[in-house]
Amino acid sequence: MNEPKPTEPSHYVNTAPFDAYTAKALTIEEERFYRASSMKLIWWKFKRHRMALIALVFLGILYAMLPFVEFLAPYGLTKRHGDFLYAPPQGLHLFHDGQFIGPFVYPYSFKFDLERFQRTYVIDRTRPEPLRFFCAGERYRLLGLIPSDRHLFCPPENGTVFLFGTDRLGRDIFSRIIYGARISLTVGLMGIAVSFIIGLTLGGLAGYVGGWIDNAVLRTIEILRSLPELPLWLALSAALPPNWSPIVVFFGITLILGLLDWPGLALAVRSKLLSLRAEEYVHAAELMGASRARIIGRHLIPNFMSHLIASATLSIPAMILGETALSFLGLGLRPPVTSWGVLLNEAQNLAAIDIYPWLMIPMVPVILVVLAFNFLGDGLRDAADPYH
Repeated sequence: MNEPKPTEPSHYVNTAPFDAYTAKALTIEEERFYRASSMKLIWWKFKRHRMALIALVFLGILYAMLPFVEFLAPYGLTKRHGDFLYAPPQGLHLFHDGQFIGPFVYPYSFKFDLERFQRTYVIDRTRPEPLRFFCAGERYRLLGLIPSDRHLFCPPENGTVFLFGTDRLGRDIFSRIIYGARISLTVGLMGIAVSFIIGLTLGGLAGYVGGWIDNAVLRTIEILRSLPELPLWLALSAALPPNWSPIVVFFGITLILGLLDWPGLALAVRSKLLSLRAEEYVHAAELMGASRARIIGRHLIPNFMSHLIASATLSIPAMILGETALSFLGLGLRPPVTSWGVLLNEAQNLAAIDIYPWLMIPMVPVILVVLAFNFLGDGLRDAADPYH
């Protein structure tokens, strides 16, 4: 009996025209993606996060300005104007009576109100006073080395320019905010540097070595996390001797912020190393005689460095807010050192805020910088896994 032959499977042939140039272009694009390094993949994905990109540019401009704050500020840090105590902000204008003049301010004078016992400032809108640019002003040392007296802009001749008003001593708040940025933005970077050194060291040893070192690190983290953060900050800050110089106090505050922020980073590093130490390349490095420090620093930590960068970016705002809170409460930095928290310390009097609301303006750069770091951290965290 003859068995029926199995039927041949039918083949589908696409009759559409084949464009070799388009197919080649797609293949090159795919090859470009699969051959790209991890940092290039992170950058490609990070660029799609628009708010994070804007935050990166904003923070980059701020940190690039820090070495040149003396040039950018129209007045010196301690310059006082005895005739303009608690002066309101002067508006910046371009046009006067429909005619373009350029950046200028209107001068004002004050009258003393005997009923309310305060100064009342009257603006003279008939006399526009143009600002001066790249002009000679108070002398300073650029970068602490080069003597100079040039400023980006200066007040008009025999005039004033108080863009954010003045404080109780007649000091320009705008200039003091620019000077305060150097301390407030630097303390976050230095604090996170201390935190990273401790967190990477202890977390790396706990995750790779294990044993009693792991138990000791975990118990220390549990003790630190069980303590309320703000009272601990206050206690350690209050323990700083009052006769210390402002620079030593600055480093003391930085050390306190770094010492209290490392547990979260150490836990993240420990969990990553626990999952990576069983990989084959780790065993190969051990067999070749590599030390523990080299294996952790050279082979393990670089595998999740992008996550560490995102974690650091999200931790810097906490450092800035910590310094601001301590200085606001009078337990952080103290004059003559100027930071945004020190400037806000003068806004503790609610009656003064009701009469002079511009004293709260130093709060604006704190909010903007914290939001920018949060947006940047979110973008880096999303871009850290480019294959997702």
